[in-house]
Amino acid sequence: MTEFAQQVVAGLASGAIYASLALAIVIIYRSTGVVNFAQGEMATFTTFIAWTLIDHGLGYWAAFVLTLVIAFVGGVALERLVVRPVEGGPVLTVVILTIGLFILLGGLSNWIWKAEVRSFPPSRPFSTSAWDIGGVAVSKQDVGILMVTLGLVVALYLLFQHTKLGLALRAAALNPTASRLVGVRVGWMLALGWGLAAAIGAVAGLFTAAAAPPLEPNMMRPVLIYAFAAAVLGGLASPVGAIVGGLTIGVVLNLIATYDTHVHLELDGVRLPIALAVILTVLLVRPAGLFGRAVVRRV
Repeated sequence: MTEFAQQVVAGLASGAIYASLALAIVIIYRSTGVVNFAQGEMATFTTFIAWTLIDHGLGYWAAFVLTLVIAFVGGVALERLVVRPVEGGPVLTVVILTIGLFILLGGLSNWIWKAEVRSFPPSRPFSTSAWDIGGVAVSKQDVGILMVTLGLVVALYLLFQHTKLGLALRAAALNPTASRLVGVRVGWMLALGWGLAAAIGAVAGLFTAAAAPPLEPNMMRPVLIYAFAAAVLGGLASPVGAIVGGLTIGVVLNLIATYDTHVHLELDGVRLPIALAVILTVLLVRPAGLFGRAVVRRV
C-alpha cells in the first residue's frame, strides 16, 4: 500500500504538468474550435527564454513571472499576426497553420539555442527535499507544482465566472456573431485566449524543465502527447476535464510502470503508445470525453 501511495503522489506531480498543457489546449479549442498543435513548441520556446533570463542573473521567480508576461504577449501577437488572417476559413486551414507554427518555433529554438542540451541553473522553483508522511516520501517540489496548477485553475475560474472580461471571453467563444451585436470585440477576445493559453503552456514548460531536466528543443513533444490524451480524456471543451484528465494520465502511467514488469523494463518506449491508446479509446467510446457534452445538431 505504501508503494501504491508513493506512485500515486509521484503521478499527480507529473500529471499536473500534463494538466497545465492540456488546459492551454482546451482554452484555444474553446475559443476557435481548433486544436493547437504548436502548443508544446510554444512552451519550449518560452522555457528557453526563461533559461536565458536565469542564466543572465535573474532569480527563478522573477524570470518565471517575466516569462509568463512574454508568453502572453507572444500568444496575442501570434493570433493577431498569424492566425487572424485565416479566421473564419476552413478548419483544416487553421490546423495546417498550427502545424506550420510547430515547425517554425521548433526551428527557431534550434537556431537560437543551437540545439544543445542544457540544464537549468541551480535555482529551482521549490525545494527538492521531501516530507515523510506515513512512510510515503512526498516531494516538496511535486506538491509545489500541483499547488501552482490548482491555483491556475482557481484563477481561471474566477476570471471566467466573476469578471466582465471572462464573460466576454465566454460569449465570444460560444456565439461570436451575437457577441459582436452586443459590442464584444470578438477578435481581441480570441487573441486574449491565445495569450492565456501561451502563458499557461509556459508554466508547463518551466515545470517540465525543473522536474525532469535536461532542457532541450524537443523536451515538450512527448508532454504534448500526454496533454492531448488528458484533454481528450476530460473533454476538449472542459477546463475541469483537462485537469482531471492530466492527473489521471500521470497516475495511470506511473502505476503501470510500477506494477507491469514488461512495461517497466521498456518504459520510455511505451509511454507514448499508452497515451495514444487512451486517445483512440476515448474517441471511439466517448468522443466528448468524461466531462464533455455531445453536440446535437438538427438536420
